[in-house]
Amino acid sequence: MDKIQDKRAEHIVLATHQGLKYPESLPLTWGAKDPMKRGAVVASQTNPRARNAIGSHSGSYAVFRALSIASGQYAPNHRPDLNNTFSPVKIGPYESWFDETKMVSIDPWGLDPQNNFQELFEKGYDIRPSIAVTQAHLQIPEIHEAIRAGRMKPDGKVVLDNMDIKVTKVAIEPVWFLPGMAKRLNIDEGSLRRILFTESGGMYPELITRPDLKVWLPPIGSTTVYIFGNAQDLAKPEVELTCRVHDECNGSDVFGSDICTCRPYLMYGIEHAAQTAQKGGVGIIAYYRKEGRALGEVTKFLVYNARKRQVGGDSAATYFKRTECVAGVEDARFQEFMPDILHFFGIKKIHNLHSMSNMKHDAITSSGIEVVNRISIPDSLIPKDAQVEMEAKKAAGYFTKDEVKKGEALEKVKGRDIE
Repeated sequence: MDKIQDKRAEHIVLATHQGLKYPESLPLTWGAKDPMKRGAVVASQTNPRARNAIGSHSGSYAVFRALSIASGQYAPNHRPDLNNTFSPVKIGPYESWFDETKMVSIDPWGLDPQNNFQELFEKGYDIRPSIAVTQAHLQIPEIHEAIRAGRMKPDGKVVLDNMDIKVTKVAIEPVWFLPGMAKRLNIDEGSLRRILFTESGGMYPELITRPDLKVWLPPIGSTTVYIFGNAQDLAKPEVELTCRVHDECNGSDVFGSDICTCRPYLMYGIEHAAQTAQKGGVGIIAYYRKEGRALGEVTKFLVYNARKRQVGGDSAATYFKRTECVAGVEDARFQEFMPDILHFFGIKKIHNLHSMSNMKHDAITSSGIEVVNRISIPDSLIPKDAQVEMEAKKAAGYFTKDEVKKGEALEKVKGRDIE
């Protein structure tokens, strides 16, 4: 295969130069109701003079794109053909799209930008989608078991006769409006930008040198949403809505590791979401890439080892302490931005929230979304080795309707040793 040649100029403009505003760069008025008045986020590299955002599309995958370009297998001036890529279902716009207090970590107009900004496309702007919607069928062993056990029945609409579940899938890349994020964190924008610059190893000097650029596409993973039932019903408070907000756990979610309750909780949420849709309601699973409480999988595995090797073995009484010893904090997740995804769908009321986390619950309700019921995972779905996690969370104040173990009773809850 012939290597693709980069026909762009080799000249590099350093981001540390100030005053790099160009006429081609579109202004952004965050929160404007008209997409053309709001302006399109342009972070593509095909015309650097048109860029009005820090960072690049595709988050951490931008590094792989760079490697592909470096190896000559990818044309750096490629512009995606967005013909027939538009959403198969209509989503929005909703009032929450125009509220700077509710929409700071995603760009709602990043859905189908070829329609929202057709005039700009015709002028040659390379505007990339940051949200995509498609439809699919899910084949899940736990759902098959629920049907065989009689807890669920195929209805031909949500759950098909072959036990597949019909869903609408939504992929959402992060687009951070820095002034809004700073306000939600209750700090000034300058301090936020400086800390982001420092803790990312200085990768994005524009955070410091370009205060005129208010939007950043961070190099992190995206969020995936699965909708059961009519997606437009998510915005109707009178329609029963079952929701699971789930933070990534690759070991459990994908491979079925039994040290935590992540996959069982996720599968129970999917079962309930599908059942709600079958009854005429709607269900939503929001899957956030925050592996290991946003500490990463390497840190998570180190903590597992420390828990199992400590004096007294893996105990619920020291569950959080081991994480803090390794990582410096027991949980690096900040849930303040999590509800933005829910506001993207116009959600105002959640009838059934599957989550033990008070941080998640409080973030959702503080953002203006009503929560009616909180749903706990049944004891029968908790793996034996995951009892350590479950009892530790209960003792730490996580939501539960069960008895909370303390003192010696908590210390007696033990997991397996290193095998």
